[in-house]
Amino acid sequence: MLYGIIAVVLGLGLMVLIHEFGHFIVARAFGVRVDVFSFGLGPRVFGVKRGATDYRLSALPFGGYVRMAGENPTDERTGNADEFLSKTRWQRMFIVLAGPTTNVLLAVALTAGLFVYGSEQPTYSDQPAAIAGVMKDSPAQAAGIQAGDQIVSFAGAQNPSWNRIALELALAAPGHTLPVVVERNGQRISMSVATDVQPFAVVGYPAEPVLVGGLISGAAAEGAGLREGDAIVAAGGQPMRSPYELSEFIQKNGGKLLELEIERNSQQRMVQLAPAWGDPGDGKARWLIGINYRFATVERSYSVPTAVAKAAEFHVVLASKMLSMIGQLFTGRASIKQMQGPLGIVQESTRAARRGFGDLVSFMALVSLNLGVLNLLPIPILDGGHIMMLGIEGVLRKDLSLKVKERILTTGMVLLLAVFLFVTFNDITRLLGLENLIRGQ
Repeated sequence: MLYGIIAVVLGLGLMVLIHEFGHFIVARAFGVRVDVFSFGLGPRVFGVKRGATDYRLSALPFGGYVRMAGENPTDERTGNADEFLSKTRWQRMFIVLAGPTTNVLLAVALTAGLFVYGSEQPTYSDQPAAIAGVMKDSPAQAAGIQAGDQIVSFAGAQNPSWNRIALELALAAPGHTLPVVVERNGQRISMSVATDVQPFAVVGYPAEPVLVGGLISGAAAEGAGLREGDAIVAAGGQPMRSPYELSEFIQKNGGKLLELEIERNSQQRMVQLAPAWGDPGDGKARWLIGINYRFATVERSYSVPTAVAKAAEFHVVLASKMLSMIGQLFTGRASIKQMQGPLGIVQESTRAARRGFGDLVSFMALVSLNLGVLNLLPIPILDGGHIMMLGIEGVLRKDLSLKVKERILTTGMVLLLAVFLFVTFNDITRLLGLENLIRGQ
């Protein structure tokens, strides 16, 4: 948990500071005087003054803020040209937009950086979703997807890769169905599949080598002479196109002697072993041969232009899904209970930090995108609320009265505080395992 708290304080603080830097740089470009640029909140600890701006470090290291001259409607206005409210509406709108835009650009930059750096990825991940087989009793089987099908549309995405399907599922609301179109024998068939956390359960699995990633000490595979890195080419004379296919074959074979054809150092050999009945640790007893599988992987990295394009496309999809989810919250198709608060972010940060630097950067990019998109919602006190009021004033061709603005901002503050308290309560019940108790189950 400590790792997560540190990651949130530093990461979220940096993203909020960059958000404020966006406001700052555009405000200065339009000639608005910035009185304070603070790293952190609360009392000033120390700082330096350059021109009219006090660049300060404040006591609480949570983000930061920018205070522009004449920004607050309640401030006394002198009418000077360097005050925020003295600028034209379109200039003020650009200043307000700059914060969320900077967060979105940061998300794209972080993700593009990971793409340039490169990483080991499953060989199938960016390939078209051709179905090698379907798991027994899975949503894919229930929907009617079959081995040999080619997915030509998934949740509206045309000719999706396995990565795109995984992304769509990660952002899908649980308990819903998604539209799928498959091509089979030259014909296109439309169907719906239930969402699940495991993409291969939803649409079936791809063809990939059956590679031995590890051996269970004392189990049948070790006794038969299998080694880490072996490829299992066939079982019982049948070609194996996926670890899932081999697993299902082992269950059908039962405890009978099983002949495996393996490939090691480009040479084929045959081994025999007898599966044993047991629980691998997930509480589900079944026939086991004592191996762990691993994916065939390839190192993928991209040039800077390609990485930026891929990152931008990725975050456009994420942003559209986020907006869709927000729309579903307002229409009742999704529940606010699915949202995470600060404790949830700490928990996810902890998990990401433990998985490695790349996962932590990916998570921070996601949080930065969230910060940018959510700030654009037309809720008073958020940047989107300010943009909405500027739009209303533009239509009316006059500024709203101070009294009206105060009421709108107070309403926004109360609304955001209520949402904050609710999602924090959800976090606490999730962390303490009280969800079912609260539901009366």
